[in-house]
Amino acid sequence: MAGRSLAYLAQIPVDQVSGIGPQKMKRLNKAGINSVTDLLLHVPRRYLDRSQLFDLSSVPLGEEVTVAGRITEANQRRLSKGRLMTRAVITDGTSVITCTWFRKYMKEPQIGSEILLSGKVERWQGRLQMKNPDFERWEEDENLTTGRIVPVHPQAGGYPSQGMRDSIINVLKRSRPITEILPAAMLARVGLMGRDDAFANIHFPGTREDAGTARRRLVFDELFRLEISLAMQKQRQLDAATGIRHDTEGEIVGDFVEALPYELTRAQARSIDEIQADMVAPHPMHRLLQGEVGSGKTVVAVAGLLTGIQSGYQGAVMAPTEVLAEQHYLGIRRLIADAGLAPGERDPAGEAGTASLFAPDTDPGKGVRVALLTSNNAEVNYLPSGAAVRQSVINDISRGEIDLVVGTHALIQEGVSFDRLGIAVVDEQHRFGVYQRVQLREKAADYDPDLLIMTATPIPRTLSMTLYGDLDVSVLDEMPAGRIPVRTIHKTRQGGLAEVYNLVRSEVRTGRQVFVVCPLVEESDKLEAKSATEEYERLQGVLPDLRLGLLHGQMRSVEKESVMSRFRGGSIDVLVATTVIEVGIDIPNATLMIIEDADRFGLSQLHQLRGRVGRGEHASTCILIAEPATPQGEERIAAMVATTDGFRLAEEDLRIRGQGTVFGERQAGVKDLKLADIVRDAKLLVRAREEAFALVAGDPKLENHPLIRDEVIALLGDDAEWLVRS
Repeated sequence: MAGRSLAYLAQIPVDQVSGIGPQKMKRLNKAGINSVTDLLLHVPRRYLDRSQLFDLSSVPLGEEVTVAGRITEANQRRLSKGRLMTRAVITDGTSVITCTWFRKYMKEPQIGSEILLSGKVERWQGRLQMKNPDFERWEEDENLTTGRIVPVHPQAGGYPSQGMRDSIINVLKRSRPITEILPAAMLARVGLMGRDDAFANIHFPGTREDAGTARRRLVFDELFRLEISLAMQKQRQLDAATGIRHDTEGEIVGDFVEALPYELTRAQARSIDEIQADMVAPHPMHRLLQGEVGSGKTVVAVAGLLTGIQSGYQGAVMAPTEVLAEQHYLGIRRLIADAGLAPGERDPAGEAGTASLFAPDTDPGKGVRVALLTSNNAEVNYLPSGAAVRQSVINDISRGEIDLVVGTHALIQEGVSFDRLGIAVVDEQHRFGVYQRVQLREKAADYDPDLLIMTATPIPRTLSMTLYGDLDVSVLDEMPAGRIPVRTIHKTRQGGLAEVYNLVRSEVRTGRQVFVVCPLVEESDKLEAKSATEEYERLQGVLPDLRLGLLHGQMRSVEKESVMSRFRGGSIDVLVATTVIEVGIDIPNATLMIIEDADRFGLSQLHQLRGRVGRGEHASTCILIAEPATPQGEERIAAMVATTDGFRLAEEDLRIRGQGTVFGERQAGVKDLKLADIVRDAKLLVRAREEAFALVAGDPKLENHPLIRDEVIALLGDDAEWLVRS
């Protein structure tokens, strides 16, 4: 009999399975089970070992056991509300047990029948008894709930485990044998069970070991499909894109690095080398730069931007918020000025004293022209503050008179064009959609600019291999010398707040500044969380002698900019804010971070907030005010107090929250993992990636592996189709 592939079975509606009619199909569809393949992949969540038979004379009490015997007595009687009580007495020759079932419908057991029973045995008034045990007739050919390893399938569409199990019995009868798609050599290398056996054993294993071996195979398949799509996307980027061979021999990057007041960390130097190696290649760069707060990402990114600029191209930095865009602009402008690369000022008539960084003259005033462009603001570093208007900045970008522009999504809006965009840096990619990233790249006309994605969120290796599996990765895994770790303390409201406010006053007396972060803008009775607005009003009474400010995302841009400017300038002592200050805020004078209701934040977010302090030369403290109501909340707080290592916290966050809450819309298929767990299955993920990338390297369009290609399309959906059709 010819085998059937999962791609073929994915086209067969689930109502083609015996026992599934229109009504059941409708309910299963709502639960995400639409096809025969979906039903095959609805695997058990656990197993009950009922393979060992016990004699009634030696059966352990209070444990799940299986016994066999002959029915000697049986009767039924109707109870109130239509319930039916069925009672039977069974003997196995060594002892006797009484079983009772309470069900609306149940056929009366036949005296003399041999049956298998599975359930917990109790002793009552000196007699053995079972309540509502599972049972099968001894003479039946297929015992599915007793005398074997019994699968417990997840409920779906309101149908219980037993109902799902019955449907899967029927679907296996219809579907097998299931076609193998992996090469025999790969199966041998990885040590995998055949696919048909895997589906049989995942649902109805003979032993627990069989179930484990089957799960390993099907988990590998799921990860392999995902990594195939990532490998093909990366291959397509290499094949279809026209890149730029940048100049890495110019002097500007070397001058910039030499002018830094400190030595690069080894991780920074390594990352710059990796970025420049990408930029000198004929293919466009697609690289992720990850490193936690304070690891020096901006310096590395600027080195990449300057590599493009010294090659005669423009650079762009896109940030998710105006506050972060302005922060990047000021930071990059300062780095360029400190390196002696800033341009000369224009004369009163408005003519540029230096038209280009690469003008043929040797004018000492030449330099890198940096601009800021958001929906509400614009500025350039070669004009006095406030002298430039937004439209003039847009015009200068299109004429190539600006070398580096920093902005928000305003950079990709209609009307903004670049003369020669050569490298784009996207900060905090998870806050942008993939389409916005593509729009930025499309600002270059007949070639693809290099792309560097930055994130301050440390990402576990297993997660980066799935969320960003189509990108090369540079990791800043060490901090600059001399950076003082932030001390982290956990306080509760009862008895702890007075000490906290004394510390606030002490920090302000010594000239330092303080953040207070709340999880909500408006009060919510449901969440019982402090709102920033109410906390601001309350703290005005608690700290009347201090200058307080308020910042949240619902404020107008001009208001937010004013507050941040005052806080940055030192005219605000305590800034009460929401998570709008989570990334990009650089206030070296801020030394105390207080996080209200800290157990309501994820570990990654807590770590980002903590990173807003400890950025200067002074010792800093983070205080977590929390009374965790769940074990997960307690684990997060304990982890924050225990370590400041962002990568350790990222692994812990993934373990606590699980992959289901971490995956977003970044990559087709990632959020749909049904069997695999990237923490538990990390080693298998590495093997799947190695095999997938090696296969695609030798067969870029899977022309020699059509079954794999068809399965990737069928199971990862329309988002994957362009990868394999192109």
